[in-house]
Amino acid sequence: MAPQNEHVQRWKTAALLLLLVGTVALLDTPFVTWIFFGVVYALAMKEAMQLFRVADGTLYVYAAGIWLLAPFMPHPTDLIFAASMIQGGLLAYRRRLDIRSLFPILYPTAGMLYLWMLYREYGMVSLLWILVIVALTDIGAYYTGRKFGKTPFSPTSPKKTREGVYGGVILGTVGGALLMIGHQNLFLNAFVIALLASVASVFGDLFESWLKREAGVKDSGTILPGHGGVLDRIDGYLFAAVALYILLKLTGS
Repeated sequence: MAPQNEHVQRWKTAALLLLLVGTVALLDTPFVTWIFFGVVYALAMKEAMQLFRVADGTLYVYAAGIWLLAPFMPHPTDLIFAASMIQGGLLAYRRRLDIRSLFPILYPTAGMLYLWMLYREYGMVSLLWILVIVALTDIGAYYTGRKFGKTPFSPTSPKKTREGVYGGVILGTVGGALLMIGHQNLFLNAFVIALLASVASVFGDLFESWLKREAGVKDSGTILPGHGGVLDRIDGYLFAAVALYILLKLTGS
């Protein structure tokens, strides 16, 4: 595909994604949000299994069970330990399962469950917080990196620079803190939460980049024309959701 056509396709896909996410946000009902996250989780699980080079169909059973039970669990993340325990038992019993089959039970499962818990306990506004923090972090990193980037950030992602990361974190922190200040009452709390969530999103992106390098692929999938796979779009959110939820709990929000 020609670069110009690829650029147009990228914008078309982004517009459709924005329309879909916006519709879910406007409806703001637990069932619709649960269905939406469930579809995202299923697609992300498939891509994660490919990156981990795991072909164990049992993982889809675990994923389905986890997501079906999540709305009824006081602490949905307990399901990760239950599934890991069962899979660990099978590993020991059969002695022919790949230990890598444990990895998708954690990633992307944990991040998706924390996104669900954020919505369930803090409402759609918490998803707006994380959307703004991660999006501004990405935008800031891209433009700051292009303008001032000189120092490589990590061998895992050669194109990412420290200057870009710093610029992204600053923009994500300021934007996220300003958005959260009304809920937190104290700007310091909002600032620290946004800062750590922004940093977490950077490492979420870096983690997925490492998985792709290890798997020898450019993108996690092809389902989103011009963008790659689902994991390519939500990698930062999977880490940021964990950080944001824990920090909100720690600050008594």
